[in-house]
Formats: sequence, structure tokens, C-alpha cells
Amino acid sequence: MSELAAVFQRLRVAGRRALIPFVVAGDPSLEATASFLERFAAAGADVLEVGVPFSDPIADGPVNARAALRALRGGTTLASVLEMVARVRPRVARPVVLLSYYNPIVRFGLDAFCRRAAAAGVDGVVIPDLPPDEGTALTQMAEPEGLDVVFLAAPTSTDERLAQVAAASRGFVYGVSLTGVTGVRADVAADVGGLVARIRRLTALPVCVGFGVSTPEHARQVAAVADGVIVGSAIVAIVEREGTAAGPALEAFVAALRAAVDAAPTRAR
Repeated sequence: MSELAAVFQRLRVAGRRALIPFVVAGDPSLEATASFLERFAAAGADVLEVGVPFSDPIADGPVNARAALRALRGGTTLASVLEMVARVRPRVARPVVLLSYYNPIVRFGLDAFCRRAAAAGVDGVVIPDLPPDEGTALTQMAEPEGLDVVFLAAPTSTDERLAQVAAASRGFVYGVSLTGVTGVRADVAADVGGLVARIRRLTALPVCVGFGVSTPEHARQVAAVADGVIVGSAIVAIVEREGTAAGPALEAFVAALRAAVDAAPTRAR
């Protein structure tokens, strides 16, 4: 059993939902990112999602795209992100999931990436621009290393596509709450529950929902229907505003998200 699977199993037994905060590695520095991850863990995060900066982040809105550009200008690479994870992993007893576009991984080499990521303490990888029917080469190399590959399911996905996503994913399925890119939103998409229900008819894997989850109240609403809540742009916006001094504000925000997720009504799976 992978570490991600073990975490979700423990949460399910306890009747709790996962909180997964996201941050772009290298913004404003890799040292700051490491300290932010420690803050997330201290505030009650269950899984830590770390974004690998990329020049053309097609699934990301302006907040995350600006963070990626700042990190790239600072010299952050996939290799340096893995080195940072290896340094911080002993200090955070939480699974780490990378979010990376496929190009950096292909350039790194699929086999080399899987081996290096697993050795660094990475437990899973989310690749927004890799569809499941084109991900076989990566998943075959990732499995022996104990690296879970997570695919995305969108509200517009057909039942056939959802079945492919569910069959190919390991660890959890990433439910995209809305059509469009990441970003801070005023409201949670109305039919998040419908998407989660469609995915659950196809798999026993946990379903975690992200994109547009921006406030503790949003997190509470999503936690009422999903197995996990992913919060990204609202966190990255705090980093953009406060830079290296963002730690206390990040910890307070993640703690508020934790309380909201735990306050959500439990829904039978």
C-alpha cells in the first residue's frame, strides 16, 4: 500500500476528509517553500502538494502562473525541487505530491524522474496536461517505485473518459470543480457533488476536489461531498502578497481550512 493510500484509509476509518494545500516551489525561494510545507503540516494538512514551475502552465490562472514565472526567474528547476523535497521530507510526516506539467518530466527522463522522485520522498504526481490514454509509459515506470500517478477528471468529461481516468489513477482521483483554469473564485461550482458522484460510480479510490476552492467556507462545502479538498491559488496569493514573511499567515489560513473541513457534515460514501 502506498503512503497516499494509507493516509486516505486512515482518514476514512476516522470519518475525516483530507486537506491538501498547494504551493509553487521556488516562490519566492526553495528555502521558503520548505518552511511553508512545514507550516502546512503543523496546521493540520494531510497531504502536501508542490507545484513544479513551468513556462506554459495551461491549466493555471494568473496567480499560479505569476508564481511559476517568479520561481523560474529565480532558477528553480525540477531537479532542484526534488532536492528541496528530499531535504524537507524528514521534517514533515505527510505524503508529498508533485504537480508538474509533462514537458519537464519528459526532458528529465521518465525513468530517471520516477527513480529520483521516489528517492526524494515524493509519493505521487499530478500532471494536468497528461491524459490517461497517453500516460501508460509513465505509470508503468512509476508503479515499481511506489509513485502514485493521479489523473484529472473534469466536469465536461464523458463517462468513458471518467472510466479511463479512474482506471489509470493511483492514490486518488483529482476532480476539477469547474471548467477553466485555477484561480480564486467567489463561489464553489454548483455541481461539484454531481462530478464526485459520477467518479465514485467508477472507482473505490478517494476523490479530491480542487480548482477554485478559495475560502474555509468553500472547503467546508467541498468536504461535505468529496474525500479531500485541494486549495491552491488562495495560498499562492498569500505568498505573492507577503513573500518570505508569509509563513504565519499561511499557517493561520491552513488551520482555518482544517477547521472548516472537519466541520463539514459527513456524507455516506
